[in-house]
Order: sequence, then structure tokens, then C-alpha cells
Amino acid sequence: MSPRRSHTTAAVMAGLFVVLAVVLATRGWAPFGFETRTLARSAAHRPPWARETAVVVTWFGTGVAPYVLALAAGAVLLGAVPRPWERRRTVVVVLAPLVWLGLGQLVRQGLMHGFGRPRPSGVYRAVSASGFSFPSGHTFTSAVCAGLIALAVARARPGLVRWVVACAAVFAAAIGVSRVYLGVHWPLDVLGGWLLGTAWLAVGALLLDRTLRWAAPRPLPDDDQAPGSPELPHRRVG
Repeated sequence: MSPRRSHTTAAVMAGLFVVLAVVLATRGWAPFGFETRTLARSAAHRPPWARETAVVVTWFGTGVAPYVLALAAGAVLLGAVPRPWERRRTVVVVLAPLVWLGLGQLVRQGLMHGFGRPRPSGVYRAVSASGFSFPSGHTFTSAVCAGLIALAVARARPGLVRWVVACAAVFAAAIGVSRVYLGVHWPLDVLGGWLLGTAWLAVGALLLDRTLRWAAPRPLPDDDQAPGSPELPHRRVG
């Protein structure tokens, strides 16, 4: 993703997220009719095998799993740094995706508590859930950690990027849909998580590129022009 495209993506997604939040705020954060109908249908069509599958899928959007994926993204990103490696700089590269995911969680938590949208009623829920509803934390987290993997592969293994991007999109989509299917988020909570996650990821792409440039080995000076050495006279030929 080019810097210009990253700026555009971040601005557009952040703008859409703000518009969505404003629309919901003007309604007092109450659900739209289609949101209520969607959760009612989910609750009415939730056989045990489907519920258990959704529980397994949604597990990857919280807890330790996203942070393991972020560390994996850092390990992959290290392959984009030319050798010889400097230990201090490579540690920063490996930890950069993890740090960016963690900072994103602070932003998302701040927004969730600031908005305070109530979760769906317990009559729709197949699992327990606490806290506020907008934007969906599982959706945001899965979009960011999967996107970080895709960004790392794009820089270290460009030939695999299409396959990895497709897998990342399916991963984030499946977790978002599972939150609605399990009745713990309204559909627009999930949309908000995707929008915010994509915006955060686009900004992260710019910062990761800067980190890679910072971590690149510095060129060594020529032996005959080392810093502090006098300039050697050129011998005239002929």
C-alpha cells in the first residue's frame, strides 16, 4: 500500500466511522429495525453445532490469539529488513505490530466507553458478554491483527500477498459475523469495528514502513574516505 493510498484509506474509513457514530448517537444509540430483526433471526436459527462453531471462530478475536498473530506479523516483517541486522533495531521491528495493536485497543476502549451503546438484550445472546457494544472489540481486534499479518507479508514475501490478504479478509469477516450470530453485538457495531480497524491499520502501514527504513543497515563509509580522514590527492596519470 503506497503512502498516498494509506492516507486516503485512513481518512475515508475514519470519516465513515465518524458518520456512523453520529447517526447512532442521534438515535440515542438505539438499534435500527433491521438490526433487531437480524438478531431475532440468528437466535431462531442457532442449532447446537452452529453455535459451537461460532464460539470457536469468535475465540480468535480476543484473549491471547490476536497478540500471538501480531508477534507473528513482526517476525515476518523482519524478513523485509536487509542484513546485517542490528539487534536493537530488529527488536523494534518485531514488536512494532504488537505495540500498534495494543495502542489500537486503548483507542477502541476509549471510544466504546465514550459512546456507551448498550449491548443487545440477553434474549438474543448465545454466550455471555459484558461492557458496551459500539464498536465491536472482537471485530476491531481481528481486523487489525489479520491486517498486520497481510502488511508484513506484503513487505517480506510479496508473491504471497494476494493469498494472505484473502485469508485475512475471511478471518476478520468470520469473526465479525460470529458476533452478530451469537447475539452479543448489533450489526452496526460490527461495521463500526471494521471501519475503525481498517483506518487504524492504514495508519499502521505508514508507521511500519518508517520503522523498516529506520531499521535498514546504514552504509559503511569507503575505506579511503572514512569520517575524519583527510582527502587523499589523486595521482595524475600521463
